Amino acid sequence: MTVSNQVSLLDRMMTDGKLAAGCPTRVVLDHVMSRWGVLLLLALSERTMRWGELRRVVEGISEKMLAQTLRTLEGDGIVHREVTASIPPRVDYSLTPTGRELVDRLLPLMEWVADNAEAIVGPR
Repeated sequence: MTVSNQVSLLDRMMTDGKLAAGCPTRVVLDHVMSRWGVLLLLALSERTMRWGELRRVVEGISEKMLAQTLRTLEGDGIVHREVTASIPPRVDYSLTPTGRELVDRLLPLMEWVADNAEAIVGPR
């Protein structure tokens, strides 16, 4: 019989036996796992995109939410914003190495969601 010295993810995230409200993971989850955050990360998973492309690909996102979510993800070091001096200025968005690592872990979850969404939402 082997005994593992590894601490479970749940144990790592708990403080005094609770998933504490003040835990920094809550902030990251709010930013990354929001509806728009997930969809923008998914859109950027395959290539660099411009503002207008993101707006077309992520149907239903308002300009305000697009700007706010991109700004948040950029501030978190997940999305890179590159401005090219031209008239009009060109702005491209891509994933940082941290963003790429995140998306590599997020894609299996999104595959599961895509595979099961009809069965979960359909019966309602």
